[in-house]
Amino acid sequence: MPNRLAHETSPYLLQHADNPVDWWPWSADAFEEARRRGVPVLLSVGYSSCHWCHVMAHESFEDQATAALLNEHFVAVKVDREERPDVDAVYMEAVQAATGQGGWPMTVFLTPDAEPFYFGTYFPPEPRHGMPSFGQVLEGVRSAWADRRDEVGEVAGRIVADLAGRSLADSLPADRRPPRPEELHAALMGLTREFDAVRGGFGGAPKFPPSMVLEFLLRHHARTGSEGALDMVRATCEAMARGGIYDQLGGGFARYAVDATWTVPHFEKMLYDNALLCRTYAHLWRSTGSDLARRIAVETADFMVRELRTAQGGFASALDADSDDGTGRHVEGAYYVWTPEQLRTVLGEKDAEFAATYFGVTEEGTFEEGASVLQLPDTDGLVDADRLVAVKERLLAARAERARPGRDDKIVAAWNGLAIAALAETGAYFDRPDLIQAATDAADLLVRVHMDWHARLHRTSRDGVPGANSGVLEDYADVAEGFLTLASVTGEGVWVEFAGFFLDTVLLQFTTEDGALYDTAADAEALIRRPQDPTDNATPSGWSAAAGALLSYAALTGSDLHRSAAERALGIVTALGGRAPRFIGWGLAVAEAALDGPREVAVVGPQGDPATAALHKAALLGTAPGAVVALGAPGSDDTGEVPLLKDRPLVEGRPAAYVCRHFTCERPTTDPEELGDRLRG
Repeated sequence: MPNRLAHETSPYLLQHADNPVDWWPWSADAFEEARRRGVPVLLSVGYSSCHWCHVMAHESFEDQATAALLNEHFVAVKVDREERPDVDAVYMEAVQAATGQGGWPMTVFLTPDAEPFYFGTYFPPEPRHGMPSFGQVLEGVRSAWADRRDEVGEVAGRIVADLAGRSLADSLPADRRPPRPEELHAALMGLTREFDAVRGGFGGAPKFPPSMVLEFLLRHHARTGSEGALDMVRATCEAMARGGIYDQLGGGFARYAVDATWTVPHFEKMLYDNALLCRTYAHLWRSTGSDLARRIAVETADFMVRELRTAQGGFASALDADSDDGTGRHVEGAYYVWTPEQLRTVLGEKDAEFAATYFGVTEEGTFEEGASVLQLPDTDGLVDADRLVAVKERLLAARAERARPGRDDKIVAAWNGLAIAALAETGAYFDRPDLIQAATDAADLLVRVHMDWHARLHRTSRDGVPGANSGVLEDYADVAEGFLTLASVTGEGVWVEFAGFFLDTVLLQFTTEDGALYDTAADAEALIRRPQDPTDNATPSGWSAAAGALLSYAALTGSDLHRSAAERALGIVTALGGRAPRFIGWGLAVAEAALDGPREVAVVGPQGDPATAALHKAALLGTAPGAVVALGAPGSDDTGEVPLLKDRPLVEGRPAAYVCRHFTCERPTTDPEELGDRLRG
């Protein structure tokens, strides 16, 4: 019989709707039930494409005996971390403070007042590798609750007091200023020390794609001419593109590599990774003209549209790592890996030998059970391009017959904002109006479904129905970033207007007087601590993303209010950039834009005029850090939505571009080549 999760919209929660565990969604009613019964709360947090979440579900939550113990002595609450990042952040902070590590599934035991007192992540069904079994954990917590409840309450109280005492106020510089050039150089030196000069990327295994750090390095190179910064981007992007982390047949990136060589990925594919990396490769092409960067940017964009786009025009959150391997087993990577025998079955002997050499498939394999993750190892000599295309088409067709990984088809506002920015720019750079249209459709969905009449955002939707959960800071900031980018590409000022609505909410609901930002709105549900994290992890932090969007909006509109808010927010980058540059990459990228201006480019000319289009494209291809572009016809009705366009006449009747800083402009130009020179770093 289905439990209470059967009425939820989250695919992750629905995966647990038929568990024998009497799950509750996160709600006041769940904690009231715990008070009524006098029992603790088990909080289990995960997400739909989380491999170990599935493992623990099969081992423990589908087990009748475990479920009976849980149901008798606990109120069990299941949370999708992607729907409720605020709940996840608060308790993950407690887990990391108590254990020194974290991850998902996250397992936390709470009092009926939602105060945590015991923590963990994955627990096995039997004791192993020094870990207690989940059953032992449940029995231990039950016993402590029954026999030492006062002691449990004291522990919970100390933990909550410790969390409440943590503040970022001391980390901010007294003058709340953005980083200076020497501080950004110090961040570059820190990254240089951590750079893997042999295999690309930063640090060792597991190795995550450092998209936001790469954006900082590209902008730093544009501003300073640093070849070392550009070399790190080139090496990392080539290593990832050639590695197993990139799907060599279908495009798109997996979440991370379990090794330091980018060979074996954790096979889940997240929207946010692919949006960020699509934009990174497009920007690398813009800086260098790299054919590899162009191919990866376009293939990644096509992957997002083909595999993640929903019927409503938005983009689904993720594809699972696991799928049926053909024997009924749910196995990680089964959809993607190949053996030499499988190649021979599909291609025949000669083409299989060609494919094995090209993609690095060996008898020993690079993955489990002799299978190989496809890569592009260095090969001598030229490759027969036509033969390669035919081989890839046949392998893709054969792969399509395999059981596909599951898709989490909820729409997350923030991640769709990242996708809108990536698709709009990629479409503009490579003359792909279909990608720009896909970005526009996603933006339309966010306005129609996620935005209410007060310009407040719902964080998620599914099947065109908004979720009950409110947007957090990253939703407002990333959607604003996506809309501002879409406005630059399309010339439709209404997207600037919508971005302004969302950024006004950032200022009113998320920003303190001293320039700090919180992850949840002032009027959001109160948790044991109001989450506040400025560090960039898998995605730009809401703090960094807000700083970037505020800065761009100010450049387009001349708003001192938004400019000042952006500069105060960048104070955290001044504090952290030199100490932990890998974890504030987007903040550093925004700081580069602030230091450069950012430059403001107004392109005026009749719509559809080839000369206007040439100037517009030259503006978009400029590498000046964080440059903003406004496009409009002189005297048109919509220029009021973008003040940068106001009072910009044609030059001798010809389309013209105006390059400005802080609304102080150089002489206009009608020459796309000259415009490109002005915007080249």
